[in-house]
Amino acid sequence: MIKLLKDIFTIDKHPRKGLMPLEWVVLGYLILTSLLILFTYTELEFPLEMLKGRGRVVVMTLALWIVYRLVPCRFTLMFRVLGQMALLSWWYPDTYDLNRIFPNLDHVFATTEQSIFGYQPALAFCKEFPSAFFSELMDMGYASYYPMIAVVCLFYFFCRYEEFEKCSFIILTSFFIYYIIYVFLPVTGPTFYFKAVGIDNIAQGIFPNVRDYFKTHLECFPSPGDSKGLFYQLVEGAKAAGERPTAAFPSSHVGISTICMVLAWRSGSRKLFYLLLPFFILLCFSTVYIQAHYAIDASAGLFTGLLLWYLLDKIKI
Repeated sequence: MIKLLKDIFTIDKHPRKGLMPLEWVVLGYLILTSLLILFTYTELEFPLEMLKGRGRVVVMTLALWIVYRLVPCRFTLMFRVLGQMALLSWWYPDTYDLNRIFPNLDHVFATTEQSIFGYQPALAFCKEFPSAFFSELMDMGYASYYPMIAVVCLFYFFCRYEEFEKCSFIILTSFFIYYIIYVFLPVTGPTFYFKAVGIDNIAQGIFPNVRDYFKTHLECFPSPGDSKGLFYQLVEGAKAAGERPTAAFPSSHVGISTICMVLAWRSGSRKLFYLLLPFFILLCFSTVYIQAHYAIDASAGLFTGLLLWYLLDKIKI
C-alpha cells in the first residue's frame, strides 16, 4: 500500500509535455460541434450558452494541464483523465440541443423493429416479467453503467498503469463517436416515442412520423417496475436529472459496457471480467426492459462496441 501511494505521488522524470490524445479528441469534438452551432445558430435555442460552455471546457483542460506540468505525477495525470470523464454527463444532453434541429426518425426504427420481431420488444418485455424482483434486477443492471466504467478505469490506473492512458482513450473516444452519431441521427427511443404517439398506436403497429415534435417536448414514460425499489429510484432519478429525447441508436450503454468487458478481459484479470459479467448481461437486457432502447439499438450497441474497440485499440498511444 505504501509503495502504491509512493508511485502515485512520485514526480515523473519524463513528464508528458503536450496534451494527451484523449484531450485532443475532446477538443476535436468541441471544434466540430462548435462549427455546427455556428452554421445552425439561428435554429438553436441557446447557441451562445453552448459556445460559452465549450469555452469553459477549454479553460478546464488547460488548467488541468498546467497543474500536471507543475506537479507531474500519476495523481495529477489521473485528474486530467477524470476531468474529461466527468464532463461526459455534460456533453450528453448537448446532443439533444443539436439533433432536435433535424427531423425525428423513431418511426423508421419502430417500423423496423416491428418488421423483425412482429411486435415491440420494449413493450412486451416488461409485460412478460412484471415482478418487482425482476424489475429491480433490470434497474440494477442499468444503474451499473457508470460504476462499470469507473471500475475498469481505476483497475487500469492502479494495476496496469502503463495501459491506463490507452484504456481511457478508447472509452472516451468511443463516447464521442457515439455522440456524433446521436447528433446526426435523432432517435429518442421507446420511452419518449411511445409517450408521444400513444401506446394504442404502438400496440396496433401504427408508427406516426412525429417530425419535430421533440424539439419542444421532453415527456417520457416512467420506467416499468417497482416504483419503491432502490435501483428503480436510482434510474428514475438519473432520468429526471439529465435524460433527453436523444441517443437511442446505437445504445452507448451496451456499446461502452461491451468495450469495458473487452478491456477487462484484456487486462489479464479474470476476476475483474467475471465480476463485471453479470452486470453487463443485466445491462444489455435492461436497456430494452426499461424502454430506453429498441432491441435493434441494443444489438447495434454490441456490434459497434466491438468494432470501436478493435479500431481504437490499433491506434498507438
